[in-house]
Amino acid sequence: MKNSFLYRLLVFFLVLLVLGCNDKSNKPFEETEAIVEELTPDLFFGIDLNEFDVETKKIKRGDTFGKIIEDNGIDYPLVYSILQAIKGKVSVRKLTIGKSYSLFYSKDSIPIPEFFVYHPGPQSFIRIHLRDSLYGEQVKKPVRLVELEASGIINSSLYETMQNSGINESLTYYLSDVYAWTVDFFRLQKGDRFKIIYTEKFVDDSISIGIERIKAAYFEHKGKPLYAFEYISNPEKGIVDYFDDQAKSLRRAFLQGPLKFNRVSSRYNLRRRIALYGNRVRPHKGTDFAASVGTPILATANGTIVKASYTRGNGNYVTIKHNGTYSTQYLHMKKRNVRVGQFVEQGDVIGWVGMTGYTSGPHVCYRFWKNGRQVDPFKQKLPEAKPISKNLKAKFAQHIVPYKTKLDCIAFDDEPEAEIANTNPSSYEKNPS
Repeated sequence: MKNSFLYRLLVFFLVLLVLGCNDKSNKPFEETEAIVEELTPDLFFGIDLNEFDVETKKIKRGDTFGKIIEDNGIDYPLVYSILQAIKGKVSVRKLTIGKSYSLFYSKDSIPIPEFFVYHPGPQSFIRIHLRDSLYGEQVKKPVRLVELEASGIINSSLYETMQNSGINESLTYYLSDVYAWTVDFFRLQKGDRFKIIYTEKFVDDSISIGIERIKAAYFEHKGKPLYAFEYISNPEKGIVDYFDDQAKSLRRAFLQGPLKFNRVSSRYNLRRRIALYGNRVRPHKGTDFAASVGTPILATANGTIVKASYTRGNGNYVTIKHNGTYSTQYLHMKKRNVRVGQFVEQGDVIGWVGMTGYTSGPHVCYRFWKNGRQVDPFKQKLPEAKPISKNLKAKFAQHIVPYKTKLDCIAFDDEPEAEIANTNPSSYEKNPS
């Protein structure tokens, strides 16, 4: 009887044990999935503002990199280590007064700067890590090319028309370069008008850093329409020229300038006055083409090198004799690429843009002689350049179709809708230049 009672008691406890193991609701610590809210990165110069506080200031007189970070809680021994770590990678020796820098502080109870970012312009910045793994790097922002359209009717000057229309004013110089041989921009008439298809460079989606180039244009001067289409006329040398809708070159026997993409920064002017010299007349007998240091300088026509030397004013320079009538000269080179007696062809690289001699910025001063007298090349009746080669004509005709269609569809302010001209390549082939 006693054994029977003990047996039933044991079975009862075993049943309770089994039921307890199968009942998940009786588990004292139930496993639950943790929910973590992910913050969207808020990047500023590539640094997440969710993790750092930022303070942006401008460089003041007397500021140095070392002084700035010492004033913000970093001791000199670490400053020295930082300078050693970034040596040869980035330079912070010359900080320009008025330019901006940012300090990124850790979100600790005692905030200490972890990053220093120097951003003097829109295109690039210097980022330096100030703690743990010390490093410095120069970061170039990605550049986005955007194709844009513009049009205008001239009331006074081309520049004022661009400005009043909200168009990038620097487009004035690019357009005047395209038509430098065919339109006198100092004698424009009221009612002259233009249409342009061009590319502009942007960083951070909305900050313009300049015009890249003009792809196609239409200029109506004194009622005469003048088309211009960019095209690589010499694929081997990469020479870019502008041709009208009949494949006729807009330039003369000489390239319009000594650079692949020309931008005139100062023209031939015998009455130029310079404030630095007391506003006295200092004639400028050359045409300055601005470009960055190291840009290749091209021979504007075939010829023989008669001078390749250096003087205090000209810096490194080269003179080319093209024939008994014409000679050209190229000043302020970083380095020459030719020697006296060498024959060069149009488009050959004769040197690279620099800042040697008397110059305040990187450019090439292009000088032009006719019959031994220095003249403005853009005002000479030079022989016309050869038309586009026969083997490229068909390709050119196809190339200009979409651009001519776009130009003809751009309306001026005084017309509701532009008339579309004939852009059939077959019609072009029937009227070769």
